[in-house]
Parts: sequence; structure tokens; C-alpha cells
Amino acid sequence: MSPRKKIVVVSLSLFLGACQNLLPGDSALPVQRVAWESIQPGCAGDTCPLVNIDTLIFPDEPQLSALIERRLLQMTNNTPDTPLPASLRSYEKDFLHSAKHGWHTYLQAKVREQHDQLVIIEFSSYLSTGGAHGMPGRGFINYDRTLEKALSLQDMLLPGQAAAFWNLAEQAHAGWLTANQLDQDPEFVSSWPFERTDNVAFGKAAVLLKYNVYSIAPYASGHPQLTIPYSQLQGILKPQYVPAHD
Repeated sequence: MSPRKKIVVVSLSLFLGACQNLLPGDSALPVQRVAWESIQPGCAGDTCPLVNIDTLIFPDEPQLSALIERRLLQMTNNTPDTPLPASLRSYEKDFLHSAKHGWHTYLQAKVREQHDQLVIIEFSSYLSTGGAHGMPGRGFINYDRTLEKALSLQDMLLPGQAAAFWNLAEQAHAGWLTANQLDQDPEFVSSWPFERTDNVAFGKAAVLLKYNVYSIAPYASGHPQLTIPYSQLQGILKPQYVPAHD
């Protein structure tokens, strides 16, 4: 029995162009969604090892396409010293070759939004290799179309403003605790203190910080999100990365 493999290629450029906020004269980058799912060759039944990949290709920005594939591959790596797979296809092949019944893995990249000169890509992953539950992951790329590169947080902050940014994030965390009535639980506050995160997205409405499970809350809390409005980032964020508003 050959592995089930259904490949879906969809052009998203038309509706993305209609729903995003871009600078005058700009248009959304054309993007194609490429998705497929495979099971272990020769396997039958509901517990067959499975790989599900849902990714993006930007025909006019091959460097962004390469960044997306690399980020997805990084999300498969649980040990920093292990070399990354050569490609998503090779990852799929290796996973299915060694996987046991009940194992499955999901990798997804999607366009969260396009605004001004930025393309925000959001990543999701889920790996289950037995145990009580699988391990999910999240991440972002903030891609500057003008510079043709993915931006780090440091790239977007004015010099010397990193501490001020994280002070605002800590205030947002305090607000999150209050909103969820967790500030009244001393054990929770002590066990799950504020941490910084690498998962920062510069959206149109606000800066979003998304946390992995077991970072600032237990697994059952999922992926906590904090937001920082741009009105608080004056003098902290480089002016060119403050979104233009109508």
C-alpha cells in the first residue's frame, strides 16, 4: 500500500490583496499554499504514522519561501545539536521511516497579514510521539519587503530601547494575569513568572507576543498571548515600523 498523499496548491494572492492594509500603490505579495498529507508506506488503520504539511511559496520572493521552509524545519528539531533535515520532503521520509504507530506530526505556515512593507508569517507545529499529549509550537517571521529580509526584534527597535520594550511586555503580562484572575493565585504567580519570548509579530493593530506551552503557564493554558498597542511604543519602535493608519 502506497502512502496517502494529496497535494493542494492554491493561489492566495487575490483575496490577500483585497483584505490587507498596504501602503498606497503597494499590492500584496502573490502567495501559493502548498499542502499535503502522507502516512507510513504499507500501513493501514487509524493509528498509522502521519505527516501533514501546510506551507507557502512566494513566487516573487524566493528568499522568503526559503526562510519559511527553514523555519518549519527548525520546528522539527528538539535537540539543538542535531542537523536540520535537508527539506520538508526529506523530513517526511525520515519521520515515516522510523515512526511507530500513533505518531504524527503537523507543520503549518500561513500569512497572518500584510501591511505597510511587512509580511507577517505565523507558524504552527505539533509533534506526537506517544505520551499523554503531543508538543505544539508557534512562531513568526516579520519580513520586510523593502529590505528583503526577516527582521529580528532588535532590527525594529530604536537603539537602547530593548529594556523599555520588555518592560511594556511585562506590564502586558500583569494585565493578562488580572484579566484571567490569575493574579489572585499566589502559587500560579510564583510558579509561572514573566519571561521574554522570541515569538513577536508586528501586526497592523498591535504588537503580539505569543508564548509556547510551559513558558508562562501550564500546558492546559495553551499558547498565552500578550499585546502591546503602538501608542505605547512611541520612542521605542523605529518610526518606519509603526503602521500607517487611515
